[in-house]
Amino acid sequence: MKPRKTIREIEVDGRRVFVRVDFNVPVENGEVTNDKRIRATIPTINYLKEHGARIILASHLGRPKGERKPEFSLAPVAKRAEEILGTPVKFVEDCIGPEVEKAAAELENGEILLLENLRFHKGETKNDPEFARALAKSAELYVNDAFGTAHRAHASTVGVPALLKPAVAGFLIEAELKYLGEALSNPKRPFVAILGGAKVSDKIPVIESLLEKVDALLIGGGMAFTFLKAQGYDVGRSLLEEDQIEMARGFLKKAKERRVKLLLPVDVVVASDMKNPEDARTVPIDTILSDQAGYDIGVETVHRFGDVIREAGTVVWNGPMGVFEKEQFASGTLGIAQAVATSSAVSIVGGGDSVAAVSRLQLENRLTHVSTGGGATIEFLEGKELPGVAALDEAESSAREAAVEGAA
Repeated sequence: MKPRKTIREIEVDGRRVFVRVDFNVPVENGEVTNDKRIRATIPTINYLKEHGARIILASHLGRPKGERKPEFSLAPVAKRAEEILGTPVKFVEDCIGPEVEKAAAELENGEILLLENLRFHKGETKNDPEFARALAKSAELYVNDAFGTAHRAHASTVGVPALLKPAVAGFLIEAELKYLGEALSNPKRPFVAILGGAKVSDKIPVIESLLEKVDALLIGGGMAFTFLKAQGYDVGRSLLEEDQIEMARGFLKKAKERRVKLLLPVDVVVASDMKNPEDARTVPIDTILSDQAGYDIGVETVHRFGDVIREAGTVVWNGPMGVFEKEQFASGTLGIAQAVATSSAVSIVGGGDSVAAVSRLQLENRLTHVSTGGGATIEFLEGKELPGVAALDEAESSAREAAVEGAA
């Protein structure tokens, strides 16, 4: 993907700037319980504030499916953002209409307004042109700093930047594109990717893409059992996608042909029941009993994966190594988090449970980059173009190169 213009390259003083942020945070009893996504956008908001912009923040929260539902209101988020920023954050109870236009028009330089949940309107997820025009009516410029929604072609991510120019990236999206982009296009080697999660079928395009780029691929989580079955192991009652066994065999063959080191678990934590894991124990992969299921990678696997990670030049990690939310099955994911954080490699971590493991051990500051994208990170690793990024203006040098190529 070509480089995108950023807020550093535009004049914002005195201008109303529509800023798409990702404030989709957990809210319980009217209080934000995890504010990391809010904090991730603070550099962009502060930059705009310090440079005299009149800031209009827009986000979704949850999945209200086009209906106004009080439990999905962004009002508590406005309160928390105000506390973090240390400056007033005005709030308006809709995202389009006369009330919004009036509030936006009355903003002074450096003031901040947060709109109500975009997804209270069906036009947001449908990328409805009229809804996009209504959103754009209150602003003059566009900034996207919501990488977590960049893979969605919604009104606020695609429709509005087509109407407001310039349309540029905030610092968060800039960082995501820099680190993820460099990892895929020009990684420091050896390049090691770690994939986890439940299903092979969810990661097929990612595996296909990474096998063309990495030196080693480490696979854990539920998806590992389909690969182990493809190698002839009995996996008991472990999660298994029968229809993906041939696909897994194909990946194993491709890895061998490309001389990619593809590592699978050599031991796993098994139990007869995930919900009652009193009998959980670690066993080699060739001794899983028919009434047992694997729910985490074992100590020896963590050690072997760790050896590869410590020798890496670049590490990209997405997906847990086991059922991380259960204490008995969290050690594998936590062990990998520790290995990635203590490696001298350029380290990029994305995905809810992977990031949660890093946060639980308070290792964020020891990583090069913690990605805020879930689906967006996955699609980027797949090599897909992200609509929310493609909608932004190309950086000047990139646009000139494109013009020269076109003339030729």
